[in-house]
Amino acid sequence: MARRLERKRKGRMLLGVVAGLAAWWDMSPTVVRVLYILVSVCSAAFPGILAYIILAILMPPEE
Repeated sequence: MARRLERKRKGRMLLGVVAGLAAWWDMSPTVVRVLYILVSVCSAAFPGILAYIILAILMPPEE
């Protein structure tokens, strides 16, 4: 069965986007959060914030 990319309720800090990505990639949410912060800071933060907002809109919530 294919895994769905969805915002997670468990382990979320804001909207569950990073927790959903971590579950989809089968990684620790902490590792994905650290990577997300590093990429966002290195790209002047705006693209990372914009990507988070877009994913929050596009990813369905967990059922």
